[in-house]
Amino acid sequence: MADYDSIVRGGTIVTASDVFLADLAIKDGVVAAIGSDLGTAAEIIDASGMLILPGGVDTHVHLEQTGLGPEMCDSWESGTASAAAGGTTTVVCFAWQPKGGSLAAVAADYRIKAQKARVDYSFHLTVTDPTPEVLEVELPQLIAEGCRSVKVFMTYDGVRLDDRQVLRTLAAARRNEALVCVHAENHDLIAWLTEQLVSAELTAPKFHAYAKPMIAEREAVYRIISLAEALDVPIQIFHVSGAQSAEEIARAQARGLKVWGETCVHYLTLTAEDLDRPGFEGAKYIFGPPARTEADQDALWGYLKRGVIEVVSSDHSPTRFDDPKGKKFAGDPAPFNKVPNGIPGLAARLPVLFTEGVSKGRIDLPTFVRLTSTNPAKLFGLFPQKGSLAVGSDADFILWDPHKAVTLTNALMHHGGDYTPYEGYRTQGYPVATFLRGKPIFDGETVVGAAGGGRFIARQPYPMIAPLQRFPTPFNAVEGKLT
Repeated sequence: MADYDSIVRGGTIVTASDVFLADLAIKDGVVAAIGSDLGTAAEIIDASGMLILPGGVDTHVHLEQTGLGPEMCDSWESGTASAAAGGTTTVVCFAWQPKGGSLAAVAADYRIKAQKARVDYSFHLTVTDPTPEVLEVELPQLIAEGCRSVKVFMTYDGVRLDDRQVLRTLAAARRNEALVCVHAENHDLIAWLTEQLVSAELTAPKFHAYAKPMIAEREAVYRIISLAEALDVPIQIFHVSGAQSAEEIARAQARGLKVWGETCVHYLTLTAEDLDRPGFEGAKYIFGPPARTEADQDALWGYLKRGVIEVVSSDHSPTRFDDPKGKKFAGDPAPFNKVPNGIPGLAARLPVLFTEGVSKGRIDLPTFVRLTSTNPAKLFGLFPQKGSLAVGSDADFILWDPHKAVTLTNALMHHGGDYTPYEGYRTQGYPVATFLRGKPIFDGETVVGAAGGGRFIARQPYPMIAPLQRFPTPFNAVEGKLT
């Protein structure tokens, strides 16, 4: 009888801290041994000339959300096919409470939909209406079931919370040991600027960036950090788009606060000028916060290297372009404020970041692994089961050719959309195979993982997001007592 189910032989293993030649032995879906001369296996996987990377962990993915008006074009089946094709083996998606509705009911329905996933998954709990029933009954139960992160919006009609509601939600998350993730933009400033732009008949896609200037993001980042500090609640700021908001996070971290930052590949590659394309083409690049400037991109790379921003996600939020249920929901053309926000990016995340980061010398291989796999797994309570190539971890890995040049096309994204913002982009580095728990789910051309092959990953309490037990006064407002 063979010692192992499979041995990945002849490759270079990359972890969050090391790069070394070794073989990887797999048994019962987990890493069983790392080294040389490991023994026998039922299958030998040739990794000669390849990097062996931990499977990507994407903690900001929107799939099959309903009730939002425009139609999200990726189901769990198609969206996780895109994940597999890009080397991502775990996603964290959003169970999104409808205004006035039950979060628990949506989460239950979402669990059913997610049974078609091809990769492993967990959920963020998006709170849009923090009623006592939601905060005191539903949220504690859902967090106890393993959905250990809560999402709040500070902007967008119908989903945003005011500051008092944010504080109540922060307090509930702290009591139940959950991380709070925040879309931070100043709603009233954006709404007023939008009114002024529309009144001046400045409605082309490029004016989306005018309505959402960096100051709107910077102010909201400062404000949510202040609110979280007052209640001693760890938070992650989603999709940091440029220098000023990143600097607010750096200042908070310098004060010792548990504040983490995330950016996305599109903020490292696209600028506001992409909104100014002929006709309605700029609508493909409407997402929030908007893309900024090349100077902001340079600054973000610096913050990534310093560790101020610790996660690079896709914020995969796909709507079709040439579709009345997608970007043309309000017509063709439509004013920028009526165009659905969002951009596809699941399959492109790792190849584009590798090209821009590793191949161009901006970051090294361990940093790439930290940003795309290990850090998000640690921050969201998935580590060491995910985000690691270590004995006992799930055998989720990518065979990666660091020299493979691929011209990206929409067909290569394997998603439900009709465009990719990276059409024609030339990569240097690409996945040639993706494995989930030791089984192939992408063979370099075809997604071979079955719909339903993914599993829900429940996340238990973990020390990284424990409060600091530090308040601005001797009064613990969350528990209503003096410290």
